[in-house]
Amino acid sequence: MFIVLLRFSQNKGQAGAFMDGHNQWIKRGFEDKVFLIVGSLQPGLGGSVIAHGESREALEKRVSEDPFVAENIVTAEILEIEPKKADERLNFILAE
Repeated sequence: MFIVLLRFSQNKGQAGAFMDGHNQWIKRGFEDKVFLIVGSLQPGLGGSVIAHGESREALEKRVSEDPFVAENIVTAEILEIEPKKADERLNFILAE
């Protein structure tokens, strides 16, 4: 399981020009059943993704394909979590 932090860079002002591509990238992540949650880092710091079911290498490739990452609108940090215990509603995460 991974948390991807997408923190705005100095190119934040260019986000609007690449928003459609970024949204398509998010949509693809959900369609591929890799993204569990996507949301904003508050207050206005960027975005975050909780991802599951994909190797780190595959996720790194996926993240590099985000137009926001490719155009240096955000910098990406991938944190890997090895779940040990979860609420029963999240037991699918422990089944890896």
